[in-house]
Amino acid sequence: MSTNLEEKALQYHETPRPGKLEVLPCKSCFTIDDLTVAYSPGVAVPCLEIEKDKANSARYTNRSNLVGVISNGTAVLGLGNIGAYASKPVMEGKGLLFKIYADVDVFDIELDISKPETLIEVIKTMEPTFGAINLEDIKAPECFYVEQRLREEMNIPVFHDDQHGTAVITGAALLNAAHLTGRMLQDMKCVVSGAGAAGIACAKFYMALGVRRENIYMFDSKGLIHVGRLDLHPTKAMFAQSEDCTMEVALQGADIFLGLSKKGLLKQDMVRSMAPNPIIFACANPDPEITYTEAKEARPDCIMGSGRSDWPNQVNNVSCFPYIFRAALDMQATTINEAMKIAAARALADLARESVPAEVVQANGGVPLEFGLDYIIPKPFDPRMIEYLCPAIAEAAVISGVARRPMPDKAEYIAHLKQRVESVHQRTHALVDSYKAN
Repeated sequence: MSTNLEEKALQYHETPRPGKLEVLPCKSCFTIDDLTVAYSPGVAVPCLEIEKDKANSARYTNRSNLVGVISNGTAVLGLGNIGAYASKPVMEGKGLLFKIYADVDVFDIELDISKPETLIEVIKTMEPTFGAINLEDIKAPECFYVEQRLREEMNIPVFHDDQHGTAVITGAALLNAAHLTGRMLQDMKCVVSGAGAAGIACAKFYMALGVRRENIYMFDSKGLIHVGRLDLHPTKAMFAQSEDCTMEVALQGADIFLGLSKKGLLKQDMVRSMAPNPIIFACANPDPEITYTEAKEARPDCIMGSGRSDWPNQVNNVSCFPYIFRAALDMQATTINEAMKIAAARALADLARESVPAEVVQANGGVPLEFGLDYIIPKPFDPRMIEYLCPAIAEAAVISGVARRPMPDKAEYIAHLKQRVESVHQRTHALVDSYKAN
């Protein structure tokens, strides 16, 4: 990281007010009448209504629009186990993105807890506060167990974004890459480098989209996941191949490389050995398994995606999680299921095939954007994201039976979504400007 970037980042987080979030009232409390209904004695009335029916908390409190972003800091992206205190800037950042992109309120909660059972019990007690839980940066394999238990034992959506966000974005990219190259997903061979939370979730999601399990070759730091290994956690064992081989061998004729591992692992000769129009998602952070330039030099016909914003096809979870939670909250969903994630991926893929408006091109530095090898994922700042994703996800929640509210009229729902995000942007600009002025 350059010194200039370090200075800018520290200044951004420190001034004019430390951190990235602030809690502000949305109701007046400036007169005796305001105080009477806001607190004592008027507050007793909604309390008693909620006591009669807990569902009333969605009518009279912010719970229906409040997400808990919760981490113990054991696997912060690109930084590792830096602890709960040091994870807070990332969790605040998630809260900022939730609000700006989808008008979802967030309390970020950093827990200094390493034992999975304790973590589960503490998070379960928070259900009366939140409408949904976003688990973040919890290390594998504990994250799988924690999420599964919470999904089983809580009546609100629980979503580990490190797993499923990356899966949805790369899944959308995979759908469009297959479309462009005339491939069938069930015939594609996939090599995965990195068997952590994101790698395993992506592989599972690709299977849900149509990739066959036997065609997935997954590698961890010790090599290929295969049946001869005695050190495999069940989450890895489900991808065990019958025989061992090196990554160089596995990549020969492979259609897809998904990297969630470390810098420089994918060599140009490996890329040259892949199938025509190889699909490369090199997502190691902050430096990918291979650079865009290196991949294109080795195979000009490749489709390359990474976590980098300065290269084509950025794999960025912000194109996913705000909208999944927005729709889940709107539908009062009991969970975020596979159908909702698939709907999100397909909506993202469909949006990338549409003509790109001038404002998105301008935000991209004036570089033209057209569906093709270097544009298979919509840009994260595309304002159409919310109107494409949320209705599709909401409909999937209703059809799959996890929604507690009926599907609204689509046109009215889209208009409502656009209006509330525009309102958030106006309020945020005014607030930030007031800080600068002071």
